[in-house]
Amino acid sequence: MNPSTVNSDQQVDRQSRILEAALDLLSRHGISGVNMRAVAREAGVALGLVNYYYEDKSSLIRAALHRIDEDDLMLVAPDPAMTPDDQLRKALRRVAGPEFLNTPYLSLRLHLWALAKADEEFALINAAAFDRYIDGLATLIANAKPELSPDKCRERAADIVVIQNGMWLTALLALDEASIRRSLARTEEIAFAA
Repeated sequence: MNPSTVNSDQQVDRQSRILEAALDLLSRHGISGVNMRAVAREAGVALGLVNYYYEDKSSLIRAALHRIDEDDLMLVAPDPAMTPDDQLRKALRRVAGPEFLNTPYLSLRLHLWALAKADEEFALINAAAFDRYIDGLATLIANAKPELSPDKCRERAADIVVIQNGMWLTALLALDEASIRRSLARTEEIAFAA
């Protein structure tokens, strides 16, 4: 194996561990629990390494917001091996997966939403991520329902997101599986309505 490839892989792994540690701390303790020293301790790396990858706490939080944005885009990523209807159903159901309907993840989302309300820079990142997710979902709707206008697809996507976010908040308070199933069915009704 090429030594530069090994070194590059190690750097990506360390940077990823640092970011995961920041996300974990944010989930458990909110913004007040995230500082460079705590992140280094949580990631099992030297403080200097955290400072090497992230200039300050704000740059670390920005990176966390971008990571969640990437994860959200994967939720609405098209799967060319599936029909447009099945792609849309899969995307709608993904948000109710066990990796999302758990307290640590939902707590993280809640903290990130609160940060977006408290800080203008974070709000801009969050708003851009929200728009990308809506666009991705609207594209899946358009592919499944080509007779709809782009505006109607986007409107439906926005309505679905309200239900999805409500489902997440409800699951954070107490997981009601019957309510989750009804919420998923409602998102499909909105997406596939004539």
